[in-house]
Amino acid sequence: MSPVDRASLEERLRAQGMEISSWSNDAGYRYAEHTHEYDKVVVAVQGSITFGLTGFGVGFMLTPGERLDLPAHIRHDAVVGPKGVICLEAHLPAATLGTKAKGRGYRW
Repeated sequence: MSPVDRASLEERLRAQGMEISSWSNDAGYRYAEHTHEYDKVVVAVQGSITFGLTGFGVGFMLTPGERLDLPAHIRHDAVVGPKGVICLEAHLPAATLGTKAKGRGYRW
């Protein structure tokens, strides 16, 4: 996969009216199952991370350029891939992403 242009990804999120932050984790880092009171948009910039959607039996592995839209109150966990991860993230008011029963991941 070709490298993604972080500035372009940031610009696309801002064009949608989102305020973004970034974060990173080392390989193998695990986020325990949890929820958020807000809708969350995550875009992978480098490396990979797999989000598991508890109770839905589905997960999404994000690699560079892929985006996950995660509605508020969806139980999820995450595991960082073998090369670590850098992601962009935006928080939106609950129900901004719609009323989907589970998250939506896609190549962006």
